[in-house]
Amino acid sequence: MSDTMEEGVIAVWHKKVGDQVESGELMAEIETDKATMDYESYNDGTVLYLGAEEGDAVKVDGILAIVGEKGEDYKDLLEGGSANGSTEQEEATEAAAEETSEEAIDTSGINAEIVRMPKMSDTMEEGVIAAWHKKVGDKVESGELVAEVETDKATMEYESYHDGTVLYIGAKEGESIKVDGILAVVGEEGADYEALIKADQQGGSAPKADAPAKEEAKESAPAKETAAPAATASNTTNNGRIKASPLAKRLAEEKGIDLGQVSGSGDAGRIVKRDIENFTPAAQPAAQPAAASGSTAAAPAVELPQIVAEESFEEVKVSQMRKTIAKRLAESKFTAPHFYLTMEINMDKAIEARKSMNEVSPVKISFNDMVIKAVAAALRKHPKVNSSWLGDKIRYNNHIHIGVAVAVDEGLLVPVVRFADNKTLSHISAEVKDLGAKAKNKELQPKDWEGNTFTISNLGMFGIEEFTAIVNPPDSCILAVGGIKQTPIVKDGQMVIGNIMKVTMSCDHRVVDGAIGSAFLQTFKQYLEDPIRILV
Repeated sequence: MSDTMEEGVIAVWHKKVGDQVESGELMAEIETDKATMDYESYNDGTVLYLGAEEGDAVKVDGILAIVGEKGEDYKDLLEGGSANGSTEQEEATEAAAEETSEEAIDTSGINAEIVRMPKMSDTMEEGVIAAWHKKVGDKVESGELVAEVETDKATMEYESYHDGTVLYIGAKEGESIKVDGILAVVGEEGADYEALIKADQQGGSAPKADAPAKEEAKESAPAKETAAPAATASNTTNNGRIKASPLAKRLAEEKGIDLGQVSGSGDAGRIVKRDIENFTPAAQPAAQPAAASGSTAAAPAVELPQIVAEESFEEVKVSQMRKTIAKRLAESKFTAPHFYLTMEINMDKAIEARKSMNEVSPVKISFNDMVIKAVAAALRKHPKVNSSWLGDKIRYNNHIHIGVAVAVDEGLLVPVVRFADNKTLSHISAEVKDLGAKAKNKELQPKDWEGNTFTISNLGMFGIEEFTAIVNPPDSCILAVGGIKQTPIVKDGQMVIGNIMKVTMSCDHRVVDGAIGSAFLQTFKQYLEDPIRILV
């Protein structure tokens, strides 16, 4: 239904299962990436099956509906005769499972555990080992620093959650490990860690060390009153390092709590999240008077007011239009090498010309209409700008179709003014107004949005002085137009106020070079600074 459509959303069904339908009869309304369009049946018969409910999407070439004789068995059509293939696939899967089970490695007797790369940020996909603080053969205790890991946001410390000997290290310094990849193996000295790793690679029964995220999740559970005995355990290691989880350290830092005063309720006296949340500096008041007597002139502590607020958000299903905008513009931005040319244009004469033309024009002519006409005329003089990149060849268009970006509620549409160089300003103005209204009402047809050879995006009416736009495929250039602003300029040696408009042209460097783009803008500038040239 459109050149960029990949799937359609069922806006409305006009037929339901069991209804009779004739060829040419309206069956559904389908929302594409550009408009909501009617779908008419190509067959006569009874609706036996509908492929989606209203609001659901169907891929292009997917099953929209099945029409046939009433009572006809349509299930074979849905299965596509894949029953035999699925049986063979199941047999192959079972055979593979049997083979795997026969070769499965028993790791129950291996006294060691795989330590996996934890997810240290919400966007982390892999971590780079910045530094190892332990090497193979070293003893390690719970809470002891093992490595520094560089994530996508910061370099963070990784502390051991287990006691034992480092048997294996999964990467050298400077190398990366995927989240949930093998960071190290810790266990009893001499344990068969190679069998453990091999079993893990085969999807076997290798024991896994609890990831920090899992332990922190456990810490967030309400603490029980029976945790008192653990609180008496020492929360420091033999080397004097305080044993605390990374989350507990961060919370303590945010709250200004000295970890040395906190009793840990985790394994071996390790300080965890609940210890920080439940900590009350009860032992400090007795020491404070002595400190106060020594410095009677101490400044009073500043208490910040408590802000009561709640984080909230709303998630909205991505529309077909927004999906297409995201896909096409991302492809353009990251595939086409963009460069940008900016020019200032004195619009004094254009303002006077527009005022005169609107006195006799049957429709009101806007500055955007003048920009479209000037672009079309400049393209006729510089045909290399009116081009498209086609991979192994470049297309130079002899016709001039100007795409005009129009903002709608769900995103952006680009209706096309065809053969713009042959149309008068009043014709262009009337056509742009009609296309804009159709775009906002979702009434555009494929012929209205296809075939552009150059695109204009104008944000001047929003008070934007200048901006850069992303090339709209298949065009090789797009012109970003800013607003007209009164600016001091030098004219005939005198400082005067001029009406200046800035434009920036984004170019695909595979097709258009800087000199070609600059020459085009010079001609475009001449046409607007002396509008009578457009009409000649």
